[in-house]
Amino acid sequence: MRWENLSDGPRQATADAALFGADAVRTRTFDTPEFRGITFHEIRARSIVNRVPGASRMPFEWTVNPYRGCTHACVYCFARKTHSYLDLDTGLGFDSQIVVKVNAAEVLRRQLASPRWHGDHIAMGTNVDCYQRAEGRYRLMPGIIGALRDRGNPFSILTKGTLILRDLDLLRQAAAVTDVGISVSVGFTDHELWRTVEPGTPAPERRLDVVRTLTEHGIGCGVLMAPVIPFLGDRPDQLRATVRAIAASGATSVTPLVLHLRPGAREWFMSWLGHHHPHLVRRYERLYAEGAYAPKWYQRRVTRQVHELAEEFGMGPTRAGAARRIRAPEEPAPSPAGPTQLTLL
Repeated sequence: MRWENLSDGPRQATADAALFGADAVRTRTFDTPEFRGITFHEIRARSIVNRVPGASRMPFEWTVNPYRGCTHACVYCFARKTHSYLDLDTGLGFDSQIVVKVNAAEVLRRQLASPRWHGDHIAMGTNVDCYQRAEGRYRLMPGIIGALRDRGNPFSILTKGTLILRDLDLLRQAAAVTDVGISVSVGFTDHELWRTVEPGTPAPERRLDVVRTLTEHGIGCGVLMAPVIPFLGDRPDQLRATVRAIAASGATSVTPLVLHLRPGAREWFMSWLGHHHPHLVRRYERLYAEGAYAPKWYQRRVTRQVHELAEEFGMGPTRAGAARRIRAPEEPAPSPAGPTQLTLL
């Protein structure tokens, strides 16, 4: 395996450092099939705990994102716009120009130890997936989870990745001292749809295997059924197949979330739609004419259908954004009215 330094020299490194808001930048490529065509910008971040803009409208206030950009390459990803803040392309650039905060765990430990930090819940996977393929190389999450465990700081993780199973023991250790919530994102089980809209992700059944494995180890795991994609993944038979598979995985809950198309993601998704499903372009323009979100009547219809199916298959629905906390093996089960831990895309 070969790493190649692509930096243009000190002037370029200084410019990149200013651009990334970091103390140092080293740019590399990894010459293996799974990373071919991907560039990694290794930075030493100055801060890792970020306050969520408009936090009053969100179920969490603080996030940790060890990566920017994502090799999952989901065509609908709302985080694409954030690459434009780095003067990087929000299309293919978002999929292949990955910013790696190599000192994430070190900075997190320092910030958690600050007297100004009050131990608030931290959500991960809220921007890009912290268990994308790059995590297999950089292994940032064990240090991050270890830092949160050692401070007893509550946290949640949302992922489409299977790499989370590597850290199962760490998650159980953290669960013994604080609230931990895990959710896996599976919007559909249709393989043709998966291969075109989420080309860099593990297959839906592999993600559901993650839910199954976590459950078998005493870790409750919810499924965020997201996104439900209008006219491509919302037929009654598709919804039924997906909810049935989610129920069979042992998920504690299922929460549907209809596709939303924010600026940056909208342009990329509509370009993809015009190439793969040109007959749907006008329908999408009408459905999303008022903005980033599908009309309330459509969202309510999908939510009702999914919740009815969840009840049929013996599952309980969860309000949008909610995920169950992990219970340590020695803990008694919480009452039905007990607290839930929040997370969101």
